Amino acid sequence: MANRAVVVDPDAPGRLVIREVGEPAPDRGEAIVRVASVSLNRGEVRRSQSAQAGWRPGWDFAGTVELTARDGSGPKEGARVVGMLASGAWAARVAAPTHALAELPPSVSFTQASTLPVAGLTALYALRKGGLLLEQAVLITGATGGVGDFALQLARLSGARVVAHIRRPEQEAQARESGAETVVIGSDLPAEQPFGPYHLVVDSVGGSTLGTALSLLREGGTLVSLGTSGGTQTTFDASKFYPIGRATLYGFILFEELKTEPAGRGLALLSQLVAAGRLKTRISVESDWSEVAAVAKQLTDRAYPGKAVLHLTSES
Repeated sequence: MANRAVVVDPDAPGRLVIREVGEPAPDRGEAIVRVASVSLNRGEVRRSQSAQAGWRPGWDFAGTVELTARDGSGPKEGARVVGMLASGAWAARVAAPTHALAELPPSVSFTQASTLPVAGLTALYALRKGGLLLEQAVLITGATGGVGDFALQLARLSGARVVAHIRRPEQEAQARESGAETVVIGSDLPAEQPFGPYHLVVDSVGGSTLGTALSLLREGGTLVSLGTSGGTQTTFDASKFYPIGRATLYGFILFEELKTEPAGRGLALLSQLVAAGRLKTRISVESDWSEVAAVAKQLTDRAYPGKAVLHLTSES
């Protein structure tokens, strides 16, 4: 059966279609995985809107190993796995480096697992920039997105005193359920106390939120900037930032972080937390992958919180 994948077609509605593609050709350290479920992230969807014809999006996937890596590394044939690629994961069969794969506990479904790679690892590694978080004040902006929801949960598991910044009042219950002790509501992040000072801020909003958050750090605090959903231009009051002392603004790109720690290690940890019931995957949309263009548009339109998962049909 021919391999199929989501590719960019500038002439198609939504620019994303499913087409026949070549069979994956694995290197010695890569396994062939038959994909069962994938999840969408804003970054890959955004790139697909300007990419050239034929480009294959997709970072997150979960499925079954069909062929073990030739060097003997990684999960064996028949293993249920979660993994990630730099691109091209939205396909019936993929070749994946074994260091980017983790075997799934029996109780973790492909649907749950497919949400973990980019959003889960981003939250996990961003929080690690704060070191020991026990009883530390941590602010998560954009807290109802895929990364934000995982960050709230993982920060709570780390013993932090978690503050969530959200846009709409109807999102408050979700933020508190995920781990927020305090919830700040509104388009703008308030600069007045009692919100702060923070040991760690994980910011995916940018814009004026980033500028305000810089002034809310405590001495030696760190702000991890990993997105600009609220604007790419930021103005901040330097007279309120540098006197804090030893405060750090850290630019975060997941694929750069993965150069020093294999994705498989973090994915194994996240999967174990899901299996233990300590980490929940918030899935708002499930659909067949034939609906990829429509679901991608819903993501860019912010039509749902949390994650969207697409399932590959048996005919794939």
